[in-house]
Parts: sequence; structure tokens; C-alpha cells
Amino acid sequence: MKKQLAILGAGESGLGAAELALKKGYKVFVSDKGKIKEKYKSVLTELKIEWEEEQHSEERILSADEIVKSPGIPDTAPLIKKAHEIGIPVISEIEFAARFSKGHFTCITGSNGKTTTTMLIYHLYKKAGLDVGLAGNVGKSFAKQVAEGDHDYYVLELSSFQLDGMYHFKADIAILLNITPDHLDRYDYKMENYVASKMRILQNMDENGVFIYWANDEFIAAAMKAHQIKAKCYPFSDTEEIKEGACVDKNNNQLIITVNNQLFEMSIHDLALQGRHNLYNSMASGISGRVLDLRKELIRESLADFQNIEHRLEHVTNVHGIEFINDSKATNVNSTWYALESMDKPTVWIVGGVDKGNDYSMLFDLVKDKVKAIICLGTENQKIIDAFGDKVDQIVEAGTAREAVTKSYELGTKGDVVLLSPACASFDLFDNYEDRGHQFKTAVRSL
Repeated sequence: MKKQLAILGAGESGLGAAELALKKGYKVFVSDKGKIKEKYKSVLTELKIEWEEEQHSEERILSADEIVKSPGIPDTAPLIKKAHEIGIPVISEIEFAARFSKGHFTCITGSNGKTTTTMLIYHLYKKAGLDVGLAGNVGKSFAKQVAEGDHDYYVLELSSFQLDGMYHFKADIAILLNITPDHLDRYDYKMENYVASKMRILQNMDENGVFIYWANDEFIAAAMKAHQIKAKCYPFSDTEEIKEGACVDKNNNQLIITVNNQLFEMSIHDLALQGRHNLYNSMASGISGRVLDLRKELIRESLADFQNIEHRLEHVTNVHGIEFINDSKATNVNSTWYALESMDKPTVWIVGGVDKGNDYSMLFDLVKDKVKAIICLGTENQKIIDAFGDKVDQIVEAGTAREAVTKSYELGTKGDVVLLSPACASFDLFDNYEDRGHQFKTAVRSL
């Protein structure tokens, strides 16, 4: 008898899991609490996969042998709790797809910098001529790629939500960039729960694996003491000397990577990604390349010619001497800290959205130092107004991206920068952070 798989969520990853499951002989049922996009419905119908939308048929779902759920569905959802209670395994698309892949997995997690680092490593591997897939939080569905032919290598960006649904998966190279408070609403507002989730990237790794991490992160340092780590460790730091891993020679501004006693050097001024946080992303990427013994010259080229991702400190345009920057992907306070830290002009800061239990105090000094005015772009702005009311001369509110851009242009003068770096999720006014970023860019270009 065929194994029954219920898939919750009919987005990119759900569709990919359905396609792979069908190919592997499962009886598949796809269920989405919201409306399914027409393009996905037509695929499901074409593949003759049963589906439903705007509901979850509990009895049908709980009769499955296994459930693959979208990372957006919390473990506290009543249906998921019931599944756990009756012993039905609930896993992520990544866990499911990895069973059927023979690929080498380079996995990236962290509160900030995941996407940039993932894209940079993918760029590096592609340039080296490897057969590589990009998946996880970016790229195409991992499961779909496995279904359509698999790759020798995968670069996977993994959120804590995805890691929570992974049990037997094993990374070959695990990269943990940093851990700062984020998504605490999903972790009972307990930092230790969130840290434990991030550390799941190391599960099942043995001495053949490689662990790359930021040496100066207090949460990572504490968690490493509590874990028995079998993988070979390569830390990176810009403040201390590292024997095996990456560091900076401040005397001549050289990035230094040492793997297996082999030295790689490159001027930090030649890196495509500038700024302190981006230096960390380049360090982690460079180590991963050297671990795979990719040519030094190729790594040097890749770190120098990489084009950064959309919605991450993305220069939009200059209007009458005012620069507009789209950092819509900054959905937590720490990401915004990095953005503000890298500003070197008087800044009109657009902030706000769905607050995820934010503590804005870490931004106070930067805001006093760099921000001349704040525009709150959200439906609930009082917390931001209370936090920064005495830190800047002007705070105004806006209900649309266009209104925020118009007001920022009025408040700015030649030589200023307008920075959209919301520090919040986007779902109060926008479909997602991409929609927020696109609306911002459209409004800027119509000034």
C-alpha cells in the first residue's frame, strides 16, 4: 500500500514536495488554509494531485503517515499539536527532499546575513564549475530540484523554522553567522529556545563535517560549550587572530583565510561587499570555498565581483542629491542596526510594520548620531514613537510606501540618504518584504 503524505501549504516548497513525493510513489494530499495561487493550482491539477484551499480537512490530514508543513505554520497550531500527539511525524520540505538527494550540502543559518552569504557561496560554487542548486529560503524549491534531476552540490539557506522540522538531515558544511533576538514570538519569548533552534544545523554531523561560525558571538560561544561538536571547526573574526579559519590583518587591511595550513589573502578593499557585517559574510563564504579546495584565484574573483541581492541595502537612485536605499529585507532590529551603522550621511529612516517583540534600545546611539528624521510605516506605530520620540527632531507617520517616500523627500535635503530599513515584518500593509521593497522603489522612481 502507498504511503500517504499530507502537505500543508501550497507555495513553492509545498508544490516541490508534492512533485517529489508523487515521483517517489507516495499518495499525496495538499492542503492550504489560504487561497492557492492559480499557477500552483494548475500544476497540482495537471499532476492529478488532490488539493484543497481555505481549509484544513483535519480527519484527512491526520490519516496520513507523515506531514510536510510550510515553515510559516507554527508548531503550536492545533492541527500540528494533534499530529504530534498521535505520533504522526511532521517535517519540513528540506528534511523530506534530503532523503532522496545524493548532493553535498552547504547550509547557512543565522539571524542576519543568511541570504547574502548563501547567494555569495552559490556564486562562488557556480564560478568554480560545480553542479550546484540554490534552495531553502531562496532559489527554487529544494524538493523540486531533487525531483527534476538532483545536483552534486546544494547551497541551502535555512531559517530556524525550517531547522525545527529537520531531524535526520546532515549538513556537510554548516555555517552559523550570528544569533540575535528574532522571531521570539515563535519561541515562547525565550532566547535559549531560539538558540537551540539555530544549533540544530549541527545535528547528525560527524568528524567529516565542517562548522564555520562567528567567533565573537556570545550566544554561539555559550551554546558550543553545551554541545559536543564532532565537526571540524573554522571560526572567523575581525578582532582576533585565528589560526584555522578567517581573520583580518589590520596593519595592511588583508583578509586572511587559513585552511589545512594553506594561506589565502585578499585586500578587504577589493571585496564586493563592503561594511563590517558584509566582511563576516565574505569570510564565511571564503572558508567554505577553501574547505572544498577551490582555487584561490577563483575565490578572490568571486568575492570581488559578486552582485548583492535585491532588498538588502540596495541603492535605488539619487533624486536631487538625496540617495534612496531599499533595505526592506531588514525585518529585525539587528539587521537595521547593521544598516544604520553603515550610513555615512544624515539619514531619514523609514521604519515600522509588524513588531516581533522588538527591543529598540540597541539602536538609540546610532539613531542619535545618524538619523535626522523618522517616518513610521505601519498600522501600529506607538512603540516606535515612544522609543525614538526624544532621539530625533521629527517623527511622522505614513500609511503607504508612496506616502512614506513623499514625506521622506520633503524632509530630506541634498546630501542626505533615505533608508527604508523597517526592523519589522511587513504583513500589516504589504504581502511580504519583497512587495514592500518593490512599492518603495516604484514610489521613489515616480518622484
